Amino acid sequence: MPVRSLLSIAAVLAVAGCSVSEGTADDTASAGPDNVAASSAASSATVVDGASTAAASATATSSAKGVAIVQKEKKDGGEWEFAYSWPGAVVARPELAAILKKESDAALKSERAEYADAIANSPPDCTSCRSRSYEKEWKVVASVPGYLSLSANISTYTGGAHGMYGRESSVWVEGGKKLVKGVDLFTSAAALDKALQPALCKALDVERAKRRGDFKPNADYGFDDCQHVKDATVFVGSSNGKAFDRVGIYFGPYVAGPYAEGDYELTLPVTKAVLATVKPEYKAAFAAK
Repeated sequence: MPVRSLLSIAAVLAVAGCSVSEGTADDTASAGPDNVAASSAASSATVVDGASTAAASATATSSAKGVAIVQKEKKDGGEWEFAYSWPGAVVARPELAAILKKESDAALKSERAEYADAIANSPPDCTSCRSRSYEKEWKVVASVPGYLSLSANISTYTGGAHGMYGRESSVWVEGGKKLVKGVDLFTSAAALDKALQPALCKALDVERAKRRGDFKPNADYGFDDCQHVKDATVFVGSSNGKAFDRVGIYFGPYVAGPYAEGDYELTLPVTKAVLATVKPEYKAAFAAK
C-alpha cells in the first residue's frame, strides 16, 4: 500500500470497491501534549461508504459511536484509498460532527476527482502516478469544561517515492458552537513563540541530539536552527481535565529536520508568560503550572 494504514480502524475491507463493516475506534489521541481524553474507554466505530454515510451518522449520534468513512478502488493499474474518521466525543456534539462531515464530503469529492484525473492522464508505464490516497483521523487530545481539544493525523499519497503526513489541531468551543485552530486561542503565533522561548528551542535541540548524535545547535544549516510557532501546529492539553495547562508544538517533516528524520512534537507547560498570550475570551479555560 502506498501510505500508512489508518491506525485506529480495525475494519476488514474488500480489496476494491466500498464495503460496510463494524470496527473499533479509540477516543484518545495517541500523540499530543497529553493523552487525556473525554473518555478512557474505546468506542465502536461505524464504517460507511458514501451512499450510507447519512444513515450511519444518525445511528452513531444516538449511541455515541465513532464514525469512519472508508472507500477503496483499483483501476487500470492504479489504486485509490480514502479514509476519514472522528471519535464518539465528536458524534456526541452534533454541531461539531456536522462540521467534520461537511469537510469529509468535500475531501472525498476532491480526492476522487484527482484520482480520476490521474487515471486519465498519467503515462501508461507509470503505475505510481495513478495511485492516490488520503487518510484523516480525528482524536481527542483533552476535554475541559466547555472545550474539546482535537488532533487530526493526516497522511496522503499523490504518486512518487513516498507520501506525506502531518497533524492538524482544532478546539471545539462549546459556548460559541465553533471550531478554531489551537493557535487561534492565543493573541498571535509570534506572542506564543516569545512566551515559550528559550524552552522551545532547548527542547527541540534535545530531541535532535537524540536522533542525530553529533549535533551542533544554530549551525549554518536550516535544520539546525531553532524553529518557531509560526511553522508549527499548536495543541492545547490538560493534565487534570479541569483546564488547559500544556501546550504541544508539532513540527512536520522538512520543518525541523529532513524527511528521513521524521516529525517533532514537543510538550511545554502553560507558564504565566504563556497565559498572558491567551485571548481574553479563552483565558478561563487555561491555568498556569
